[in-house]
Amino acid sequence: MPRSLDSARILHIAAWIWLGFLLGMALLDFALYTPQIQRLFTARPLLPNQAFPPSLPNRSPLLPIYLFYTVNGFAALFFLALAYWEEAKAVLARHYYPLMILLISAAPILSNTLIVPRFPQGPLSDAAGMTLRQIPVLFVALALVGWEYRLRHVILFALGVAALEWGLLLLRPAPLPNPLILAFITLIRTLSFIAVGVFINLLVTRLREANAALAQYAATREQLAESRERNRLARELHDTLAHSLTALTVSLETAKAYLDIDPEKARSLLETSLHSARTGAEETRRALRALRSSDLEDLGLRLAIQKLAESAAARAGLDLELDLRDPLPPLRPDTEQTLYRIAQEAIENVVRHARAKGLTVRLFHDGRTHLSVEDDGIGFDSKRAIGGGHFGLAGMRERAELAGGSLKVESQKGKGTKVRLAL
Repeated sequence: MPRSLDSARILHIAAWIWLGFLLGMALLDFALYTPQIQRLFTARPLLPNQAFPPSLPNRSPLLPIYLFYTVNGFAALFFLALAYWEEAKAVLARHYYPLMILLISAAPILSNTLIVPRFPQGPLSDAAGMTLRQIPVLFVALALVGWEYRLRHVILFALGVAALEWGLLLLRPAPLPNPLILAFITLIRTLSFIAVGVFINLLVTRLREANAALAQYAATREQLAESRERNRLARELHDTLAHSLTALTVSLETAKAYLDIDPEKARSLLETSLHSARTGAEETRRALRALRSSDLEDLGLRLAIQKLAESAAARAGLDLELDLRDPLPPLRPDTEQTLYRIAQEAIENVVRHARAKGLTVRLFHDGRTHLSVEDDGIGFDSKRAIGGGHFGLAGMRERAELAGGSLKVESQKGKGTKVRLAL
């Protein structure tokens, strides 16, 4: 199984846990063995100008304790250095992670098996004390195995720890202290490692499956967002460039037909074509500016719609009535975007198609957010428009449905149009 991107962070945490555990054990040993240290230095009176008792061999029982923390401290610091050493990761490649697991597993076992039995008599110098001194670090190693490898590796790790410990114990020249107790502790520890390792491995597996599902969901949402953006661009181009080019094409075809028959008529049609081209270019620039616009982010929904309506009314010479009630409740960004884009589409439809004299825009909230765009223009047959041919209306309905809202378009010929959105 390839190493995950979080493995480096897990190794950093393991290193600091190891060092923290050693520090805690050192403080505990200091407290437990303080009486022996005091007896050692007060056993014989000191001579004048003598800093230490003359009987140095009396301090030898404490040497295993110093050796234990020296060995484990060096191993923990080396583990910490390797965890943060990027060049070591590159050089060791796929051997890096197994080496780190071997280091954090073998060091406690070696020191506990070879050094702890030489400790002075104390609460943590027996078989139970040996287990207490190593099992927290071994649990960290177990977590590293369960995080990175499969279930069979967890079981092999638990068995390997027991085999290494008993191999070292059997190689010692001294007889085993309480072998039955050691065997029982090893059995309980091995079963505990397997149980906890299985749980960790299953938890990590579920976590990775959830991350994979989340990544797939994010990719699907990104594709859907791209699809919506393409549809939005299609709507903008349809309502600007497509209309202008269609009108320009018809005008030029007519001018071509009149070129030989009626040159004056052809010249007039060419002027009309030029006007259509200029109008189309200006509408295309406006659409591109709208696509890049940050008015919604800069001004907020209410002021952005107000600016949109005032700009459209000024271009078309419309009498504008605004009823944008404030304050509105906090809305999600996608909801604000839907309200703004539908308002933009409806207002531009009034400017381009309605031949209206007045425009009314309302925005209010009564448990739902309502947007209304009304005009007194020529209107159209809304029932026929539902079937197709009005790409702008279809786009507005699509936006409303995607946002969980409803859009109603009421229009009759000669009686204007009302576009009402509720979210």
